[in-house]
Amino acid sequence: MAREEAKLSEAKASYRSATATGNHEEEARWANVIGNMLKDRGEYLQALKWFDIDYDLSTKYLSPKHCLATCQSLGEVYLRLERFEDALVYQKKHLMLAKEADDLVEQQRANTQLGRTYHDMYIKSLEQHQSMHNAKKYFKSAMKLAQAIKENPPTNKSSFIKEYIDAHNNIGLLELDCDNMEEAEKILTKALVICDQEEVNEYDDARTRLHHNLGKLYTELRMWDNAREHIEKDILICKQIGHCEGEAKGYINLGELHNRVQKYQEAILCYQRALVLAKSMEDEDALVCQIDDNIKTVKELGKVMDDMKREEQKLKKLTRDMDIARGAPQERNFQLKHIASLNVLIDKSETISAWSKVLEFAKMKKNVATELCDKEKIGDSFLVIGESYLKLRKFQKALKWCMKSLKMYKSLGNLEGQALTQINVGHVLDSEGDYEGALNAFTDSYRLALEAKLPNVQLIALENMHYSNLNRFDDVEETRRLQLQIDKLRQRNNEDLETENMAEDRCSESGTEGSGGLPDNMSNAFCSGEIRNSNSSRSHSLNDKEEWNDDVPLISLIRSTKALSKVKSAHLEKTEQTVVGRKRARLVLSDDEDEMCDEAECPKVRANKIPLRNVATSSEVKTRSNTASPVSKFQDVSAFISNCATRSSDPPVNTEESSSSCKSRTRNMVTPEGKCFRASSSGEGFNASGSKCDVSVSGNLLHKNDAAQFMLLTSDDKHNQCITFEIDEDLIQGSFMASDKLSIESVKVQLACLYYLQLPMERKLEGLLPIIQNVKWGEKVIESLETIETFQGHMGKIVVEAFIDGWVQKRLIKLYTDYCYKLSETPNMKLLKKLYDLEVSDDEVTVSECELQDLSITPLLNALHAHKTFAMLDLSHNLLGNGTMEKLPQVLTSSGQKYGGLTLDLHCNSFGPTALFQICECPLLFTRLEVLNISGNRLTDACASYLSTILEKCKALCSLSIERCSITSRTIQKIADALSAESVLEQLCIGYNTPISGNAITNLLVKLGTLKRFSKLNMNGLKLSKPVVDNLCQLAKTLSLSVLMLGETGIGLDGALLVTESLFHGIEEFVKLDLSYCGVTSNYVLKLSTNYSMICGILELNLSGNPIMQEGSNALSSMLLNSQCCLKVLVLQKCRLGISGVLRIIQALSGNGFLEELNLADNADLDKQCFAPYDMAEKGSLGLSQPNFNVPESSPPVSVPYDVNQLEVADSEDDEVGVEAATSTCDESGSSSRQRNSSSTECQFLEEFSTGIAMAKNLRYLDLSKDGFSTQSAELLYSAWSRSRSLSARRHIKDKTIHFFVEGMKCCVKPCCRKD
Repeated sequence: MAREEAKLSEAKASYRSATATGNHEEEARWANVIGNMLKDRGEYLQALKWFDIDYDLSTKYLSPKHCLATCQSLGEVYLRLERFEDALVYQKKHLMLAKEADDLVEQQRANTQLGRTYHDMYIKSLEQHQSMHNAKKYFKSAMKLAQAIKENPPTNKSSFIKEYIDAHNNIGLLELDCDNMEEAEKILTKALVICDQEEVNEYDDARTRLHHNLGKLYTELRMWDNAREHIEKDILICKQIGHCEGEAKGYINLGELHNRVQKYQEAILCYQRALVLAKSMEDEDALVCQIDDNIKTVKELGKVMDDMKREEQKLKKLTRDMDIARGAPQERNFQLKHIASLNVLIDKSETISAWSKVLEFAKMKKNVATELCDKEKIGDSFLVIGESYLKLRKFQKALKWCMKSLKMYKSLGNLEGQALTQINVGHVLDSEGDYEGALNAFTDSYRLALEAKLPNVQLIALENMHYSNLNRFDDVEETRRLQLQIDKLRQRNNEDLETENMAEDRCSESGTEGSGGLPDNMSNAFCSGEIRNSNSSRSHSLNDKEEWNDDVPLISLIRSTKALSKVKSAHLEKTEQTVVGRKRARLVLSDDEDEMCDEAECPKVRANKIPLRNVATSSEVKTRSNTASPVSKFQDVSAFISNCATRSSDPPVNTEESSSSCKSRTRNMVTPEGKCFRASSSGEGFNASGSKCDVSVSGNLLHKNDAAQFMLLTSDDKHNQCITFEIDEDLIQGSFMASDKLSIESVKVQLACLYYLQLPMERKLEGLLPIIQNVKWGEKVIESLETIETFQGHMGKIVVEAFIDGWVQKRLIKLYTDYCYKLSETPNMKLLKKLYDLEVSDDEVTVSECELQDLSITPLLNALHAHKTFAMLDLSHNLLGNGTMEKLPQVLTSSGQKYGGLTLDLHCNSFGPTALFQICECPLLFTRLEVLNISGNRLTDACASYLSTILEKCKALCSLSIERCSITSRTIQKIADALSAESVLEQLCIGYNTPISGNAITNLLVKLGTLKRFSKLNMNGLKLSKPVVDNLCQLAKTLSLSVLMLGETGIGLDGALLVTESLFHGIEEFVKLDLSYCGVTSNYVLKLSTNYSMICGILELNLSGNPIMQEGSNALSSMLLNSQCCLKVLVLQKCRLGISGVLRIIQALSGNGFLEELNLADNADLDKQCFAPYDMAEKGSLGLSQPNFNVPESSPPVSVPYDVNQLEVADSEDDEVGVEAATSTCDESGSSSRQRNSSSTECQFLEEFSTGIAMAKNLRYLDLSKDGFSTQSAELLYSAWSRSRSLSARRHIKDKTIHFFVEGMKCCVKPCCRKD
């Protein structure tokens, strides 16, 4: 590498020298040399830049002859980048110039390149017929020219042997891709013979290409030893000559060989070696992605093989049981189970291409089916046996069994079986060279499929007919006709699929009916867009239903290794309903199974009168899938009779009267299932109307995806218990379960939204929503969900009251719900909660994580159109695409607001590059757009010109975020070019994009240094070289950077120290610095702690993922104790501090008045720590009992957990003894343990931790996740946290997650959503 760099530097120096002297010919020559060096290193984009320079110089100042080399180079680079149209332009120009110059050598090269381009287009299925025809034409022309030049070599030229060999290789490769195996072998072998005859060097690159293609050929022919020999020679030569790309592709070939023989570990090793080589090249992204996909696929195939081995054991047991049951009544049952197991094994064997195993299992199935006298199963077995022989390339045997299968299906009148068998017959005949017979078989298959009305089988037959006419008969007109027919059939199939899906959505029966009785996993298997070649046609009778419970073959993992190989035999699974289309029946409307709307089942009426306070509603709610029409999501109120009574003092209500309106004297009951109930005043219970209560109240009270979120109680499988909320004499009732993200405040917000939704239309006109002050049960204020969970077992006896403290106008909510009603859309509860947020104004529209799509966002966009003005729009973490972006400019333009800042946060959606075009075309944004966050969308380099335009036109843009957008050096260079000194840009985030070269980053840093306001730079995830770090340090000295994010940049300890020192080079600014996963050590912390200018200048510091170790904890403690330390946020996740180091840092906070947020997660090393906290629940050393509502009031207050959220408000004296009480509990339980000393040590450790947390009074957020604390220990630590906080304490303790925070702080915020 050092030698290559030296050569490159020399070449660049020569280029500069030629430029200085004005020698255009030398300038062009050296630009071409540099381009070729970069091309050979895989840096294609950089190479393209130099070739463009060469081309410009050659066309402007030099003769056409000088353009030959540059046209060839440009054509080759564009080909490697798969930009075929650009490649063809330069390659055809190369050929034209060569003909004008009468240069046979250049003509041969141009023909070769054109042939390669058209061949790649053929492989990519681009203009297949024309591409194949052109590839043949140019390759044959190149062959003739190579032979002519070889026989009469021009003066001063080489013997042209290598070009002649390459011409054979190219034609052989084309024959291989057309499945002409024998012809391909003949040509490639001849080329090797020529190499030997002409004494071509053993390690010449011409040989490596031949060995590579022969390896592929023999793999397809299942000649494993020959394949391995050639592939290993290919790899060896590439390694010897330093051909990195060829070596990587050789390992891919070897991995495929191991994959074919089911040696998956060896395959993964080969792919991993290939991956390392591919990543070492700059612009081989496509190759890297291909290898990644191969690794994932092989891992999945390995899992299938493991499943198959387990199923084989099951089969052996079934075989023994079947032998024992011979002659017994249960013999037939065992035989059916035997066939079901064999079907599973056949599927799995086909998935991993173990065709010998498929053959074995198919013959076993034939024997069992013969015993059962089941002709259809026998026919299926014949078909699979024939297919197995076909794959094993035993064509005569394959034809014999296919004909047996065809005969059996004809006797049964099974048209589908006949059609599929004819396809296999066609493949056998094609492989044996009987192309006309193969085409006739495919045609017969299409006729049978047409007669049986099987569109998917028709498609397979048509594709095979297309293949034959394209590759075997070169019939242009017929090929085009068949292609049009295929396109029409595919379009019709897609339309039919959409229609059927809509019909299934509207179906009012059980969801499983739409899938023919298949479970979800089997339905998912059927939805694969690529029909697998190994899935044989087998009919399954009702007796075969056992097999549906087995694992589904991973058919989606198998992909063709050739872009246009024969459409292999694709046999479709059949059920009694003949499921042919491999589509998935949609069982539910929502994405999550748990979020289906529930439908209440009517319990019996209770005649006795019970006071309202002691009653719950509908304690026997059963669920089933909601399959209502998507058009009618505002569902009618279903008839319902509750088992609950109302106050006996209320007058009776006539059910008929209540069916048309909701009257104020009665209570409305709203459930999460989307139903509105009337609270009847008679002792008969609640009566629900059979029609809508009000036109505005109809069943749209909850979004269909939010029933599962609004869960306040854990209910078991047998008894679905309910809780009833009373708000202003209206009841909102349902069966709810606590979730991680749900808090009591969130419950209040949802209750407020539900209350608003059930209001009559006239009360919604003002858009006033209630502010829920508190929620009470009896006289007890409920302050946490834990308290609600204690109601379990008492749900039929309580009503929880919610008290309204005022009203707030939310005009946007009113507009949104109005448009939902107009468009027959169900209001999205997640979105309503976001819009209700009392902490933000109506000008800030934040609707992130609401599962919005281009269609479901329409009511919101209409509402914003009517709302007119807003200053911020946050649509992040949704499922929005370019369709939404097309509508957004109309919404912005409608406001007429031409000034005032605008923030657009669109990160983590499904936007493409053309989404930015809408911004470029919206003049209003040129003056208003200040912040644009488009991170987490696949923009690719196609967005480069759009981003450049935005930076140039949007004069107010001060923040641009394009992290994780799949952009490369080209886009970064465009951004750099677009920046001017007049730009007001303050913040730029370009992290986690690859590959980005050091030159591109350097150019960007130079441009940023010219900006007057720039202060925030995020380059997380970019690999920064030493020169780039030096330039970054220079930028830090030039500008007053307030934010610098360098996580995962690999700058190391030295780089981190340089950057940090540069940030405080004579400038006193507060800084946010991210050095996570950069390889810094405790030496960095030691240096930091002793440098007072750094200590007082850093406000936020992230050192996560660095080996700070325990020795670093001492330096951190010293730094935190320093009175000049101004740190407010410190992140030390995964720093290997050890639990004692964590304790040391927390104890240091007693003297720190600045630090507010501290993350110490994932630092415990339980194997090395003597004071590691044990799981107290298992050891029994800290047993805290749960509250028992059945304990009499006179019972002594023992075993009560120190959790202020589950107790009555305590006196201040009680708070002061919390730690002592916890310690006492530890000592008492430890004394009864077999390891009393150990328990005592643990309790002492917890006491020290609790004391440290209690003393860190300025801390507002503490993360102790994955530090080895049990849930019970965490609760004790939270007791100390809650006592020492003046604000209301909060916690999130779940599994290994332990977050302590205060009111106003947010927990579990995504890194991409954190605001600077």
